[in-house]
Amino acid sequence: MITPRECLSPLLQTPGQVQVVWVRTEKAKMESSVWRRLNSLSRHLLLQSSEDNNRVLLPNFARAEQVQDVESEPVIIGGMVLDIHATPSIPANPRTTTPGKVHYVTGGVARNIAECMSKLGTKPFMISAIGLDMAGSLLLEHWKTAGLSTEGIQMHQNIETPAVCNLFDINGELAAAVASVEAIEKFLTEDWIRRFRCNICAAPVLMIDANLNPVSLEASCQIAAEASIPVWFEPVSVAKSKRVASIAKYITFTSPNEDELFAMANALSCGDRFAPIQRVDNGSSQSIESYFQLLKPAICVLLEKGIKLVIVTLGSNGAFLCSGGGPDFISLGLKNAKPSSLGKLLYGLVTSSCQNQFFCSTGQFERSSHLYAVHFPAPSASIVRLTGAGDCLVGGTLASLCAGLDMMLSVPIGMAAAKAAVETQANVPSEYSMATIADDARRIYSAAKVLFDQSIE
Repeated sequence: MITPRECLSPLLQTPGQVQVVWVRTEKAKMESSVWRRLNSLSRHLLLQSSEDNNRVLLPNFARAEQVQDVESEPVIIGGMVLDIHATPSIPANPRTTTPGKVHYVTGGVARNIAECMSKLGTKPFMISAIGLDMAGSLLLEHWKTAGLSTEGIQMHQNIETPAVCNLFDINGELAAAVASVEAIEKFLTEDWIRRFRCNICAAPVLMIDANLNPVSLEASCQIAAEASIPVWFEPVSVAKSKRVASIAKYITFTSPNEDELFAMANALSCGDRFAPIQRVDNGSSQSIESYFQLLKPAICVLLEKGIKLVIVTLGSNGAFLCSGGGPDFISLGLKNAKPSSLGKLLYGLVTSSCQNQFFCSTGQFERSSHLYAVHFPAPSASIVRLTGAGDCLVGGTLASLCAGLDMMLSVPIGMAAAKAAVETQANVPSEYSMATIADDARRIYSAAKVLFDQSIE
């Protein structure tokens, strides 16, 4: 086997410049594992220029063949968090302890999404940061057990691993929470992310969560844009969802809940035009059509600013899938997708039981200003805990897209994955039954309803 020393030849090294020349032989081409290690090494070679103070990635005089050497894996950038779940056995009283159960659960929006994807047959490449502390050790050990790469995870003693303490009521609803996640913004820097430019450029899709600081969000999107890689933006929270303002033009998919949707629309329209919907509990139920009309103005703002697909998660009311260009997203695919054997199984199970009942002529949507929306109802579930449901919806949808399915089938699979999540204590189920996921997805898909609208106003 050719060693990295034989393949990597430093020819010139001066205080302000380093040039690295890759010597590749026919034998080296056969040793793909060696080249993957060399690519890893090259991404960690940084040089600080004394003249212009700009950091240069070596050997990022990048050639297309270097991107080809990197496996095509979806890239996930965001937080890995240790969740501490505290659930009382009796109603809690203030200023005193209450008996109950305390569980340590691996969490973080991006981490949850990545784990869900891996259990549905798609192995993602994670870019994150954790500390060399107890919380970091728990997260890392679980990650390794899942057989996922740790190459993109920055680990350092100066990093305080992100943690969130969740206090639930006796019904399992979140009553209060304290988050310590500053490390994500501080250590998931533009420089760290750019080390993995080749991974992003070879990926079928990039998922970023809003825990990233604005500079890192924009850098991630710009790298993806250079290679025409679709970007999924996960808003995380009402406050952080506003970070969409500087990157909307790069986003292909986003998945806000109702409150995040309004916050994003306000950030993109530079005002406070949208406010949470005021509901009156008079015993009557609101129709899905009227609910959609209340959300439509905010959805249209996101679409007008360049976002291609908006998935509004509605909890027990299901989800809306919306596009500003008519039903073209039905056939949307990921150009670099390479389904695994498990992904192919998922593809086969779902496509064998779900026919494309929503196909319609694009002649009905000649102008790009037409809004096309589909409502997917939520499946019934035996709820244990609601945390992780939204992340698994995103993870299931992304895994399905990477398996070769279109959005119309991928969203029901994401919702089926979310159903399994709420029926367990963990943020992500320990395992998924592909047959159950396919069966739930079939029922969701069959009950979906198209909501036509004349135009985006």
